[in-house]
Amino acid sequence: MKMVRGLLGMVALSWAALAGAEVKDMPGGPGVDQLNLPFGVTPIAHDIYDLNWMIMIICTIIFIGVFGTMFYSIVMHRKSKGHKAAKFDENMTVELTWTVVPFLIIVSMAIPSTRTVVAMKDTSSADLTVKVTGYQWKWGYEYLDGPAAGVHFLSNLSTPEAQINNLAPKSNTYLMEVDHPLVVPVNKKVRIVVTAEDVIHSWAVPDFGVKQDAIPGYLRDTWFRAEKTGTYRGQCSELCGKNHAYMPIVVEVKSAEDYAKWVKQEKSTMAAATEDPNKTWTKEELIAKGKDVFTTTCVACHQANGMGIPGTFPALNGNTKFVLAPMKGQILTELNGHPGTAMPAFRDQLSDTQLAAVITYTRNAWDNAGKGPDPVVQPKDVLALRGSH
Repeated sequence: MKMVRGLLGMVALSWAALAGAEVKDMPGGPGVDQLNLPFGVTPIAHDIYDLNWMIMIICTIIFIGVFGTMFYSIVMHRKSKGHKAAKFDENMTVELTWTVVPFLIIVSMAIPSTRTVVAMKDTSSADLTVKVTGYQWKWGYEYLDGPAAGVHFLSNLSTPEAQINNLAPKSNTYLMEVDHPLVVPVNKKVRIVVTAEDVIHSWAVPDFGVKQDAIPGYLRDTWFRAEKTGTYRGQCSELCGKNHAYMPIVVEVKSAEDYAKWVKQEKSTMAAATEDPNKTWTKEELIAKGKDVFTTTCVACHQANGMGIPGTFPALNGNTKFVLAPMKGQILTELNGHPGTAMPAFRDQLSDTQLAAVITYTRNAWDNAGKGPDPVVQPKDVLALRGSH
């Protein structure tokens, strides 16, 4: 199999040279001239790669054998050459051949395939477990055990709006970069427990040989063991709504020493970011913080100008039903979502301070400033409604 890989790799490289591809490969992603599955950095990815070529070779041999025999018979035994069709009812040798040979072929493919599928589902004896939650349109990560137990964060697309709107040059990691990647140690079995908050998503990283659907209300799991340090990228591979293309996955595989440093730094950052919900913030502080939250969480649906998308996502600019109304309705909508619409519940995604800040921002942004009641919403206002509804 290694010899076959080498020969096919040479063919692919020769083709790429002839094609003259000039675009650079994405770091940790697929090659622009890639003709094959990625070889990957996990045992499962390697098995998938080998299975793909084994089955492709078998199918190619069958194709050549069947069609070669057919065309040879048509050409060499045609009527114009004086051949006459043989007439017989049964031939035990032929009958046995076309029964036994396909059976052996199927078994030869089924055994390694089954072995790989069983291995893919074996999440036992994991060194680390991470819960992954899909949201529209971001990923949430929570470390359930090990040194990083208790660490949790959201991972959002970090590609600048200017690149998305073709107002700036695109980088090699365009739409495949996040503000907070998942970090795991090298050569450790990482169990991924996948679920979703709103619609079906799919957590997929080709270099790991992993693709697991995230279904609301269900917990499903998969695993990987990365054998090389580096940054590896994937995307949600289930059509999950308007911003499906803006839901990348980035995993950083670090050495044991670097992973320990990351865990220490992450816990320190989380401790420093812990906010007292009873603290009183100034209006300016809330607006500044709320703008950041809106940019990473709300702008995809409601747009930077607050005008939303007519017929799909409502405008916040001039919205008299929630934004320019008493604060209670908007707080409850942010906490619990809005049934029958794409508005998700943010009670488990954003803190009381973040929710208060983004609500304050929307009540003072665009044309809303000075027009409605409750222009400032404090974290304690959110906290009071969080527990009672």
